[in-house]
Amino acid sequence: MADPALNRSALLLGEEALAKLKAASVCVIGLGGVGSYAVEALARAGIGHFTLIDFDVVGPTNLNRQLLALRDTIGQAKVDLARRRILAINPEAEVTCHQEFLDAANRAELLAGADFFIDAIDSLGPKIGLLEYAVRQELKLVSVMGAGNRLDPTQVQLTSIKKSHNCPLARRVRKFLGRRGIKADFPCVWSSELPLRPEEEADTPDEIILQRGRQRQTVGSVSYLPAIMGMVAASWVIRQIARQ
Repeated sequence: MADPALNRSALLLGEEALAKLKAASVCVIGLGGVGSYAVEALARAGIGHFTLIDFDVVGPTNLNRQLLALRDTIGQAKVDLARRRILAINPEAEVTCHQEFLDAANRAELLAGADFFIDAIDSLGPKIGLLEYAVRQELKLVSVMGAGNRLDPTQVQLTSIKKSHNCPLARRVRKFLGRRGIKADFPCVWSSELPLRPEEEADTPDEIILQRGRQRQTVGSVSYLPAIMGMVAASWVIRQIARQ
């Protein structure tokens, strides 16, 4: 065992699994409350290669739930902050950063080369585009649905998206993928808790919501729910790699 930082992991997973984690490449799309904690779990598990995609910088409203958000990181690019944090945990990790908005023009290029993918996008249009591409390309992907407007961590689940319920985002994802001829059946992290407050988009036509692109309705959030959902997504990736 070369790295004492992974001694406890080796006791649980074994040396062979750790070697697989070190060799694996994981792409995380979105580094907010969900994605930042997913990256943290992956880095501490010994993942050796990362691709990070997020166009945004840290803002003051991120402080309540995002791992990368501190008073002194406001205005800094999330991909750069995540890279520094990964390397502070594992200096041998390889990290490729793309401070870009993932869309049809760059999707094939930015997603090339990774073994596993975590979809932590929170806007419907870009999320649909990514998921459609992932299904058609048969990418090994886990997608995270709505973490806002909820408080109960015991209702977070990891199943096929076709089993999700009480999640407006998951419902719209299934609907729009269905319209594209895709039967949605990929791993999904979601909450069965009913949203605590009515969502304005509930009565808005789907087409209008999809066309908003980067814009989305702002909903309330709490510190721990996005983090838990990101960690659950990371656990799926880690377990898939360790079991190969």
